[in-house]
Amino acid sequence: MSNTPIDFIDLKSQYRELKTSIDHRIQAVLDHGQYIMGPEVGELEDKLAAFVGGGECITVASGTEALLIALMVLGIKNGDEVITSPYTFAATAEVVALVGATPVFVDVEPDTCNIDARLIEAAITKRTRAIMPVSLYGQAPDMDDINTIAGKHNLAVIDDAAQSFGGTYKDRRSCSLSTIGCTSFFPSKPLGCYGDGGAIFTKDAALAKAMREIRVHGQERRYHHTRVGVGGRMDSIQCAVVLAKLERFDWELTRREEIAQRYIRSLSGSNVVTPPVIRSDRTSAWAQFTVQVERRDQIIKSLNDTGVPTAIHYPVPLHLQPAYRDICRVSGNLVNSEHIAGRVLSLPMHPYLSEVTQDMIVSRLLTSAVSA
Repeated sequence: MSNTPIDFIDLKSQYRELKTSIDHRIQAVLDHGQYIMGPEVGELEDKLAAFVGGGECITVASGTEALLIALMVLGIKNGDEVITSPYTFAATAEVVALVGATPVFVDVEPDTCNIDARLIEAAITKRTRAIMPVSLYGQAPDMDDINTIAGKHNLAVIDDAAQSFGGTYKDRRSCSLSTIGCTSFFPSKPLGCYGDGGAIFTKDAALAKAMREIRVHGQERRYHHTRVGVGGRMDSIQCAVVLAKLERFDWELTRREEIAQRYIRSLSGSNVVTPPVIRSDRTSAWAQFTVQVERRDQIIKSLNDTGVPTAIHYPVPLHLQPAYRDICRVSGNLVNSEHIAGRVLSLPMHPYLSEVTQDMIVSRLLTSAVSA
């Protein structure tokens, strides 16, 4: 067996492929010196908006900042409730708490790990102001059903699409599926920069204008503050990096899909490893390739001992986290979230994963799972 380290996410190979374009883009920022709100910001916003299918794009400092600004522009505040998933990264509930509202957790589907839209309506109260579904691992949840429920109860929908940029739902791009779509350009994301970054998408011009003001400390124009805001701008250099990566993004999405389907085929006959499920009316951006297994700790140790890196996304649902268990509201039981949290295991996933390496990963996983 090869002793070459296996990368969980291979940003080095990606940089080698895009070096000329990335270096050129970064050098342009160094030459013009507009590190904040330089021309790359507007260029990227135009290209991202076109990519998702129209509307407006507002680049921001991170995916977390995108969610926070979305809640702020909707006026969500102390006493309000936001329905979301407990099975996600902490940022989803964090921003709800930061504006003084209560995260209300609804259980997820056992196969996709996304919020179960059938359970949302029972969680709605007179205090509910928004629904914030999470497009976990790269796949959107049942957005049509969620939007229908939201319309019936006059609620906004904020799509936490931090992991799904590039994925589709019924031939529509992620981030174009709701009132507001938010994504992240954290380096490990399908479309990542070399630091923190994010973007907000909406087709509502008034919301877009307000979010642009919130992004720059609530300024309508310099030193004229029309609302309370944040320092939420995405740096010009990070926009330059994403512009360079966007040139190859369609190819990378195709490669992610090919690699994911190869994983699924290789694992389809196993009774010890359950591959992820993608609904027939959508595609995943494959931010992670996450399987479910029993005796996970033993399998992880065995894989790590044989040079296969792994990750757990996510080991503890948010309603059980110390910071959130006393400030959230739980609707129904969250049995699927708790069960999945003890079984999920993410494998290496990136567009530069070779077939030889992938076969090695699958072989070692199956061997470890059978012997665990």
